[in-house]
Amino acid sequence: MTETVLLVGGGGREHAVARALADADCELYACAGNRNPGIARIAEDFETLDTTHPKAVTTYARSVEADLAVIGPEAPLQAGVADALDDAGVYAFGPREDEARIETDKAFQRRFMREHDIPGCPDFETFEDMEAACAFIDSYDGDLAIKPAGLTGGKGVRVIGDQVTAEEGKAYLRDSEYDRVVLEERLVGEEFTVQALVANGEVRVTPAVQDHKRAYEGDEGPNTGGMGSYSDATLELPFMDRDDYMDAVDIIEATVDALDGYKGVLYGQFMLTADGPKVVEFNARFGDPEAMNTLPVLNTDFLEVLTGARDGETLPQLSFAPSATVCKYAVPAGYPTEPEAGAKVTVDEESAREIAGEYDGEALLYYASVDDREDGIYTTTSRAFAVVGLAETITDAEEIAEAVLNEAGEEGLRVRHDIGKPDLVQKRIDHMAELRE
Repeated sequence: MTETVLLVGGGGREHAVARALADADCELYACAGNRNPGIARIAEDFETLDTTHPKAVTTYARSVEADLAVIGPEAPLQAGVADALDDAGVYAFGPREDEARIETDKAFQRRFMREHDIPGCPDFETFEDMEAACAFIDSYDGDLAIKPAGLTGGKGVRVIGDQVTAEEGKAYLRDSEYDRVVLEERLVGEEFTVQALVANGEVRVTPAVQDHKRAYEGDEGPNTGGMGSYSDATLELPFMDRDDYMDAVDIIEATVDALDGYKGVLYGQFMLTADGPKVVEFNARFGDPEAMNTLPVLNTDFLEVLTGARDGETLPQLSFAPSATVCKYAVPAGYPTEPEAGAKVTVDEESAREIAGEYDGEALLYYASVDDREDGIYTTTSRAFAVVGLAETITDAEEIAEAVLNEAGEEGLRVRHDIGKPDLVQKRIDHMAELRE
């Protein structure tokens, strides 16, 4: 039976989902607020609509007679789009609004972890009064991370002792319009992500990925939605061992056990500290860019995961190709503070394949936020496109990604070239070795 699948969202993450379903026995339809040319080339139809409007999404789902849906971004989950699709008889692979609070409400997230005794939870307090939060900063013995309780696209966090001083942190709180914030102990170590596919009480985990949030090379500059990421040919990363990875998996499984009826993706962002993994945050969907590391190496038919979830069956065990991946985003010049739109994208999927053919590996191009015009594809003010190199080693995968990006040029674009390079990876290894001495 051919399934009809609706994909909600139009970013690089959703392009990765679309490509994972391209060869499956399904007809793919998509909807998003922006028209993603990569998704549009794969899908039977692409509808531009407000994906945070549940009625608009369900109306389109009914019109294409969708059997199931995959929800990419967090905003539709917060808006209850999964609830509306489920209620309309379209199985949504994504948590309902209440379960999505594990991401959309960081105060709830921390209280939930404390209430259910989930391991890896840092010390924290929540505040609605910003002056009380400032007083807590003064009284706390150590550095703190300042986190708005709601969604900020990965750009709202300020870390005292890293990004800001204590005085700057208090000024940030006083100048903000946040109604609730979480202050939690600053975790020191190396960050990594493990994403899990969850349904029917079952958890299927994917390889660890390290994202790079900071805008500039050397982990400098403001936070972004993510400048790139890498994974190894094993489940763990070079600065971890298998026990570290399994400890993170145990935390994810404990969280799923405590979440009644959770379905979709549960993304655990961890800090590997000298005392093991601690939870930086949970997300209720695939990461962007981490989906672009994970889905290309997934050997298991992703559609079988979706239909098994919908039909209440045992989820298939996941199998992954033994390949390392390096993902690098090309962003508009000036991103994220003063992005300049309008640069023409001069690389395409065919040229990426040709360039990768000169190496012993593969290259994939994923479009994110771009303007698809009659005479070509142009940048907007957000992340434009990502290149993923796949090879036997991280070093080889990075060289492939760089070769494709060099073909794209840098006129009107900027890339964090250091992601996946041997010296940066070694820096992570040395950092963890030092912490564990």
